[in-house]
Amino acid sequence: MAPPNRAGSVPEREAARDGAVVSLGREGGVYADQFEIYHGNSNPGLARKICRYLGTEPGKLEVFQFANENIFVKILENVREKDVFLVQPTNHPVNQSIMELLIMIDAFKRASAGRITAVIPFYAYGRSDKKDQPRVPITARLIADMITVAGADRVLTMDLHQGQIQGFFNIPVDELTAVHMLSNYYRHKHIADPVVVTDLGFAKRARAFAELLDAPLAIIEKRRVGNLDRAELMNVIGDVRGKRAIIVDDEIDTAGTLTEIVRALEREGVTEIYACATHGVLSDPAVDRIRDSNLLEVVLTDSVPLPAVKRLPKITTLSVAPLIGEAIKRIHRGESVGALFSSEVSFTQEMLLWEDGQQRRMDTRLEPDHDPAGGEDAGDEAQDDEVLLGATGQGDR
Repeated sequence: MAPPNRAGSVPEREAARDGAVVSLGREGGVYADQFEIYHGNSNPGLARKICRYLGTEPGKLEVFQFANENIFVKILENVREKDVFLVQPTNHPVNQSIMELLIMIDAFKRASAGRITAVIPFYAYGRSDKKDQPRVPITARLIADMITVAGADRVLTMDLHQGQIQGFFNIPVDELTAVHMLSNYYRHKHIADPVVVTDLGFAKRARAFAELLDAPLAIIEKRRVGNLDRAELMNVIGDVRGKRAIIVDDEIDTAGTLTEIVRALEREGVTEIYACATHGVLSDPAVDRIRDSNLLEVVLTDSVPLPAVKRLPKITTLSVAPLIGEAIKRIHRGESVGALFSSEVSFTQEMLLWEDGQQRRMDTRLEPDHDPAGGEDAGDEAQDDEVLLGATGQGDR
């Protein structure tokens, strides 16, 4: 099959636009003259959004199961010496997603790809990151070893359960965070008298979340009951009475801990409760628990796909596609990824909402009395996707 007639890579397009000459050989630290994005079956929607943001198309690839459940991968175009990014979060079905990722990596390695980056927005088994009981595995390390042995050259991920998981890899790891996007979403809502609430495991990143909102931080002390998906709350550390609480975490799985925190905050006299997390796993019975709770809104990202049956009016989805797309472009160019969260933090304040298939821009840098959905900017939403997604020049600030 002939390869599709695609536009050049982002650096090539921007160089042509600016009239500049860009060296993209190995001497410049880049493995090929263009990058290619491929994906498996775990979250094709996110991969397509990333490609649309970057102004390219997903690569041609077949990933399917035989009748005996064996997974087969076939690359339908030449990838020799190209810079390849494989978008495959390890969400439900977790074990199948992991095997698809490993087999894809092996296929590209044997097809002589120049560099293989595993883009894993959601890293499964992240909670098995330590030997906290006798005779138990450290599965997060096992998955890291498997990805490395399969042939990945680097990993791009987002909000790992614990930062030390990066050290399980013997290859470079870039860890993005959705904390800036989530915090700026709530800044845009202008919630009066807020308090940020989290547990001890997410306290460091939640502190950055609270600083961006200029809000105090309260800590929930909890302990997990055995190996069950259930936690027992111990104490609420901090002053929350009479405030509006924003619960922040890296992952919402069964929502058992979340609903326990909601009840504890209600006992402490909190007036309104919101929640947000990077990864909305939402295993059963999470949706029912969220629906029946007094949470006003739950904000998630699309690092894990949200099926239509799990969508509730109180669940809002923010897309991490622009953030991952920027990171891919910077990795390809050999530029700083960390700059997205420091000198160029303003980029993470400009977000896209992908709720129920509708796309709109939300720039939290607007003044409080400005309505981003009305006024002079209302006509912007009628522009086509390529303009709306702002695929040109986002990383050149």
